[in-house]
Amino acid sequence: MPVRPFLVWPDPRLRQLAAPVQRVDDGTRAHWQDMADSMYAMPGLGLAAVQIGVMLRLAVVDCTPARDGLIRMANPRITASSVKMRDHDEASPNLPGVSATISRSRAVTVVYMDETGARVEKDFVGLWATSVQHQIDHLNGRMYFDRLGPVKRRMLLARAAKLAKRGRG
Repeated sequence: MPVRPFLVWPDPRLRQLAAPVQRVDDGTRAHWQDMADSMYAMPGLGLAAVQIGVMLRLAVVDCTPARDGLIRMANPRITASSVKMRDHDEASPNLPGVSATISRSRAVTVVYMDETGARVEKDFVGLWATSVQHQIDHLNGRMYFDRLGPVKRRMLLARAAKLAKRGRG
């Protein structure tokens, strides 16, 4: 399957709420395959469909060192979050060249449909929890930098704009 191009911030689709998946079918599985190929080519730990312009509630995550633990999710929804937080440096191919330390719940419970269409409830901890939360944010029209305070967010976006301008010049 092809590696898909990433939307570039500030593409308005990155701010839209992704549409629910009605059923898992061959089209859904093809999207997941494109997403996985694109994620592994980055390389990244997760990808939401909206990042490649597919406006459906689909995400893939693989935080294994061997890159052999891909989880495919349709309509992922967090049902529980730990009070304990975890800081992690986050970035996005939609805003290349910059990153920020984001604090998120250390553990989450997520309900989703898997590649067979079955309902799954799964606990994610540590890096897995961070990546899943990051992808769900994308599906809800949020970027990681939305979790920063206004001053840090402005500085990060200004740095990204400067890098983009240099890249075009």
